[in-house]
Formats: sequence, C-alpha cells, structure tokens
Amino acid sequence: MKSILYKEIHTFLSSYIGFLAMGIFVVITGLMIWVFPQYSVLNYGYSSLEMFFSLAPILLLIIIPAITMRLLSEEKQTGTIEWIYTKPLSDWQIILGKYFASILLIVIALIPTVIYYFSIYQLGAPVGNIDNGGVIGSYIGLVFLSGAFCAIGLFASSITANQIAAFIFAATLCALIFWGFDLVSSFEIFDGMIAYILKNIGIAYHYDSISRGVLDTRDVIYFCSIIFIFLYATFFNLEKRKY
Repeated sequence: MKSILYKEIHTFLSSYIGFLAMGIFVVITGLMIWVFPQYSVLNYGYSSLEMFFSLAPILLLIIIPAITMRLLSEEKQTGTIEWIYTKPLSDWQIILGKYFASILLIVIALIPTVIYYFSIYQLGAPVGNIDNGGVIGSYIGLVFLSGAFCAIGLFASSITANQIAAFIFAATLCALIFWGFDLVSSFEIFDGMIAYILKNIGIAYHYDSISRGVLDTRDVIYFCSIIFIFLYATFFNLEKRKY
C-alpha cells in the first residue's frame, strides 16, 4: 500500500494537478474571506470563519473529483492497471493507497488556511474572541467531508476509463449526496419523521452538526459508513473486472 501511496503523492506533486488544486482552493477562499465585500469577514463586525466553512464544501465538491478522476481511470486508459495487478498487492492495498493519497493532498491544501484562523484570532476584540471549538469542529468536519468525497471520486474513477466522465459522475454524485436529500426533505409531501430521516441521509446535515463544535459519534459513524460503502463498491468493481 505504501508504494501506491508514495507513487500517487509523487504524481500529484510532480505535476501541475496537485499544486493547481491546492492553489485554486487557497486563492479562492482567500479572496472570498478577505477581498470580496459581500463575503469579507472584515465587514461582519464579529470574528468568525463561518463563511470559509460554508464555502469550502462547494470548492471541494469540484476539486476532489478533479483529483480523483485519474486515480483508476488513467490506469485503465494506459493499461498500467494490468501491470499493477502483477505486483504483490491486493485490491484493498491498491484502493487504500490511492484513497489515502488523495486525502493527504486535501489535508495539505487545508493547512495553509489555518492562517485565516490566526489572523481572525488577532483581529478579534478582545484578541482571541473567536469560537475555538467551532473552528476545530469545522476543520474535523472538512476532513470527514473530504474523506467521503474522495471515496465517491475513487468509486467513479473505477467505473470508467474516461477521466472526464469520472469527474462529471463524481461531482454529480457528491452534490446529490451532499444537498439532494436535504432538498428532498423540504418537499411538502414529506413531513415529520420521513423528512428527518431523509435529512439525516445527506452529508450536509452531519457536516453542519460537526461544524458546531460537538463531535457526535453518530456523525462519525455516518461518515465512516459512507466511506466504507464507496470503497467497497470500488473493490467490487476491481474484482468484477478480473472476470
């Protein structure tokens, strides 16, 4: 698994893909938080990173599929997947190696955004007047969210050898699971317990829950379940291809 992990990280960081993804994420969030007046925290009147944590999932919904679209699609397209199968690696080692490589790249992209926290920390009146628990919870929520999106993206990449198709499918599926159930639960035909269940199926509900600063085991179990389901679906696709 380590060999696959190192290979993918080297591929990401030795080409424009990794740096472009990280650069786009940091630049856009920086512009939205500090420059554009309608979103700038300088116009809020209070120290908060709420805008960043509301915007980040939308950007990750585009950036993560762009990163994961090539993980297995490119291997199929170039035929190197057959070469990988000749190595003493199990399907799970291949999948987990590529999965953790994509998550690591997103975590690296999130690290520079910590400067936003320290900046707002210093700008607070008094200094340090910021919800530290909410910030920590929101960053944990972003990591879980990234893990779910990476699993979905890897699954999409295992379906087709066309990278563009993998990107479109992954981005659409991420959007549907993130917002779709929440939107459907708001329909008038659904009320009470049904609406509550539908809302709980969506990622947005659990991301918002963790972002409040309270790490509920139900939210952790939910994200772990989503990750496992899509990683297992990827494993199933690789196994099916052998036959």
